[in-house]
Amino acid sequence: MAKKSLAKKAPKETSKKAASKASAPFDAKNLAHTAIFEQAEKRDHVGSFISVEFDDENRVATYLFNANLAGYKGWRWCVTIAKVDADATPTVCDVVVLPGPDALLAPEWIPYRDRILPGDVGVGDIVPSSLDDARLVPGQSALPQDEDLDTAMAVELGFGRARVMSIEGRDQAAKRWYDGDRGPQAPLAQAAPKPCHSCGFFLPIAGSLRATFGVCANAISPDDARVVSVDHGCGAHSEATFTDLVIN
Repeated sequence: MAKKSLAKKAPKETSKKAASKASAPFDAKNLAHTAIFEQAEKRDHVGSFISVEFDDENRVATYLFNANLAGYKGWRWCVTIAKVDADATPTVCDVVVLPGPDALLAPEWIPYRDRILPGDVGVGDIVPSSLDDARLVPGQSALPQDEDLDTAMAVELGFGRARVMSIEGRDQAAKRWYDGDRGPQAPLAQAAPKPCHSCGFFLPIAGSLRATFGVCANAISPDDARVVSVDHGCGAHSEATFTDLVIN
């Protein structure tokens, strides 16, 4: 019967040294610097060294250098270098320019149709409509109950037009008008003697917005020919009268 040896096995020094050597970070700063110079148009486009980070068991290093590029304030040269094992030669994987935490960035892109502001459309300008505009629906989708109208007024509602305003579109318009200069919170309305709904020059509009909005038809009013809310007002109210002077 064989006896089990009680002697401790000697540690494999070679294996330990190899593992330690494989996990140790490597220095490829000069290689990273050279790789950037090959990409940069001028040597002065490459700034000072910032930092290096290792990952994947210290086999991949990312070197950062300041980028002295016109229009790219706060950007950095980023070089990725890999080393597959302890005995391999470091290899450049990628050289790019990336924004830093304080980098100058271009503003977020805004679609053309969302950049148009009131007053941008002038004589002869054409603004193409969008087929997916949520403010519009096909004319055949308009229902009389959407506008509180009977079928006899279908033409006024929109039947016969390719598209008409959707409920969302009308809600957006109503909010914009009500919160604007011809709503109840405008300074002109706050100083008015009476609201528009009691004015003889007030013409209610058709459809579901009739209860809230109308058009001013007073030539001397600053709101003439404009949509106003029923609780808007101005000093040209039809029933505004002078108070007789009292003489003591």
